[in-house]
Amino acid sequence: MHPQLSVSAVSSWQWTLDEDLAFWERAGISHVGLSFRKLEEAGADASVARVRDAGLRVSNIVELGWWKLGDRATWSRQQDRLLVAVDAARNFGACLVLTTGPAGSLDWDAAADALGEALEPVAAAAAAEGVVLTIEHTGALRLDLSFCTTARDGLDLARRLDTGLCLELNSCFAERDLHATIRAAAADHVLTHVQVSDFVIGSLSTPDRAVPGDGDIPLDRIVGQIFSSGYTGAFELEMVGPRIEEEGYESAIQRGIAHLDSLFAQASA
Repeated sequence: MHPQLSVSAVSSWQWTLDEDLAFWERAGISHVGLSFRKLEEAGADASVARVRDAGLRVSNIVELGWWKLGDRATWSRQQDRLLVAVDAARNFGACLVLTTGPAGSLDWDAAADALGEALEPVAAAAAAEGVVLTIEHTGALRLDLSFCTTARDGLDLARRLDTGLCLELNSCFAERDLHATIRAAAADHVLTHVQVSDFVIGSLSTPDRAVPGDGDIPLDRIVGQIFSSGYTGAFELEMVGPRIEEEGYESAIQRGIAHLDSLFAQASA
């Protein structure tokens, strides 16, 4: 595997941590992204020890949940959960990849202010532990997960809250002037994580990600732009949806690795 390529535990959505660890060892995968949901299910402290003992490099931790930003009563529970995640990430030098949560009745700027306030204790703990908080934008159909639905808005939000930006290619590949957003995020040292999958245009369901090379995202062009921006962080293979379930995780992940390895070799040459 290319050293910047990471495999997300989300790509094996229904597997347990035990099944992920067994597959990663069997397939020779040593650079991974972890699901906090799976760590919690197996016991967070014990799971961290198992991942560490397996000698895995960890690029990030995802599936961290979210706030209802218009309902302050939900904030403390999510803050407590993220503080545990910060401690887990500290063990690996990994970033935390967060979605914002829904805005409810708040407008965009009010939601951004609420998110900044909700993150305050988590951001303080993360800074003390050297853990980077990273905001992931979503597609416009996933307002249940995030009010931030473009890479350009993600960059603005990351600057506003002093976080990193996770570039989710499945959600932004068709955005106008994406290359300029990539260049600006890299130049400001805000671009801290990239999630890669493919998409077959015409699908009307979500999530419906495809194995890289099977869809219509111009990955060769976009990946080349990211490399040329000077980005040196992880590209995470993160696939979820019916196409991946139908094919099976092992086959889909291994095909995705092979395609991205070839693509990265050309882009970084």
